[in-house]
Amino acid sequence: MTGLSPTEIGIVEHLRRRQADMAAQVVDWAQVNSGSRNLAGLEQMRQHIAARLTEIADTVATVAPEPAETLDEAGRTVALAHGANLLARKRVACARRMILTGHMDTVFPPDHPFQICRLIEDDRLNGPGTADMKGGLLVMIEALAALEAANAIPDFGWDVVVNADEEVSSLGSAALLRETARRCQTGMTFEPSVTVDGTLASARRGSGNFTAALTGRSAHAGRNPLDGRNAVVTAADLAVRLDALKHEIEGLSVNVARLSGGGANNVVPDRALLSWNMRPVDLAGQQVAEQAIARIIAQVSADHGVTIALAGRFARPPKPFDAKHQALFGLVRETGADLGLAIDWQPSGGVCDGNNIAAQNVAVVDTMGVRGGAIHTDEEFMILSSLSERAALAAITMLRIAQGRLDHALGSAPDMAGVAHD
Repeated sequence: MTGLSPTEIGIVEHLRRRQADMAAQVVDWAQVNSGSRNLAGLEQMRQHIAARLTEIADTVATVAPEPAETLDEAGRTVALAHGANLLARKRVACARRMILTGHMDTVFPPDHPFQICRLIEDDRLNGPGTADMKGGLLVMIEALAALEAANAIPDFGWDVVVNADEEVSSLGSAALLRETARRCQTGMTFEPSVTVDGTLASARRGSGNFTAALTGRSAHAGRNPLDGRNAVVTAADLAVRLDALKHEIEGLSVNVARLSGGGANNVVPDRALLSWNMRPVDLAGQQVAEQAIARIIAQVSADHGVTIALAGRFARPPKPFDAKHQALFGLVRETGADLGLAIDWQPSGGVCDGNNIAAQNVAVVDTMGVRGGAIHTDEEFMILSSLSERAALAAITMLRIAQGRLDHALGSAPDMAGVAHD
């Protein structure tokens, strides 16, 4: 551990002693089903996380989700159910502060067969949400607890947001993330590393999820088919035209994910539902895509005589890898080297709450969680030893930010007069 101060060495050694307890707790948390729509399981996880944060934060609050809506196949607006979020704050009067985020939800619903953990190698744990991101939540909490136990950051404030809907675009927590990030200069999000060797995500694409409800006109498929307006055929045409945008807008990816509708073979279908995802590389591409969606919907509606209602938006803006981010990542790399870790990074097509945080002019590294892989599948795993490893990386990086090591890159030390002490 060359290059570490005595205080830093003490923090690292403390976290190594916590390894066994961290490993046991990640199993307990992973075996609580907290799929994004399982409100009971999310509430159970919220209580577990709040108990840990209460030990170290000045305040821990439960924040109700913002209302969110989508469309059903009949074109009706329906509410989306999201769990409650957590906001923990420390030293609210400090101007130099960081936002730390993680999510308690997973992609596995209660009826999914993947519900328990098993050790598949000495240091490799298979389990739902172990990497994405209950392991990351523990890394975050243990890093903060170690810093507070050492009284290492007395002039540094932090805000923790743990949301319940990250896997479904953070629609109910976007305002909380945005408002919290505006108080901060730097951020960490504890998604798992991009690769099992610990590589970080640098630039990220943006992402938008959309649903179109199509309403045509029913008719007998044999007697008077021309009197009908086929909503399924229209949805298929819409899907093809949307998919073609990936060839027209540079860097845009399009995934048409679901088309449903229709019924009996002798009835012209009057209802259909189409869902898709788009990921632009920059804000210019996002704006062009938004304009193209509106144009295509108008054209397809007119061509087929079918009414089309649209729900959804680009909920996550593209995250750039600008000079401030490069400085932050450089500090993480330097800290990693002092800990004997080789830290690298690469762009990612994936998105997370780091996109939302960066949009508030905050420099954020958003893959500070455990090393692992196969996320969103029943082969998901985490490297157990990376719990204490990544907690040390996060804690020492935070300590160095608290000491002003990034002030030159952020422009200047924060101005106390410009911060609202709420």
